[in-house]
Amino acid sequence: MSLLTQAYFLEKYGPRMDVQQLAAALDVQPKTVLNQVSAKTFPIPTYVDQGKRWADSRDVAAHFDAMRAIAA
Repeated sequence: MSLLTQAYFLEKYGPRMDVQQLAAALDVQPKTVLNQVSAKTFPIPTYVDQGKRWADSRDVAAHFDAMRAIAA
């Protein structure tokens, strides 16, 4: 994973991202994120902490790097 991509997400969103932040980063609606998580088709691992769904910003950065590698 690129340290630059990881640093970008860490600075912009912090160490973990909620559903709204994930949706903004992926340019989709929050409901789409929740639907894909429910269907187990969301490409980024998520977890629930105190009733709220989160994703680690490092996992989001890794996903973006993987998609860039596929597109290249």
